[in-house]
Amino acid sequence: MTLEELTFFGMNIGEMAKTLLPSVITLAGDLGAGKTTLTRAIGRGFDVVEPVTSPTFALVHEYTAREHRRFYHLDLYRIRGPHELANIGWESLLAERALVVIEWPDRAGALLPDDALAITLAHVEGDDTRRRATW
Repeated sequence: MTLEELTFFGMNIGEMAKTLLPSVITLAGDLGAGKTTLTRAIGRGFDVVEPVTSPTFALVHEYTAREHRRFYHLDLYRIRGPHELANIGWESLLAERALVVIEWPDRAGALLPDDALAITLAHVEGDDTRRRATW
């Protein structure tokens, strides 16, 4: 899919998630595969009222959506494993009535919820404008 199609896909996911809280979505894929682009689109569909930015250095960004809904964007790229998740309030985040989007979910290992929607993004070989999404 193109980045425009990826954005449309993400906005639809965010819209549907409004009625399915709490929800966890995991986004896997190489650097530059579109994880943050998809996260921004999910936030827009979820009615986040501020720009969704990359949390690479903060690990967790918290946003407010309309109707007092909470949206968390986690980027686990810089952690070494599940043992570091307590430092970011992992259990509290997952227990909250919120939408939680997690980039680099492999870093969480077995601590990921079984019912998370797992999406993997990949570059389409030979076409820098397209991504493949599987879930």
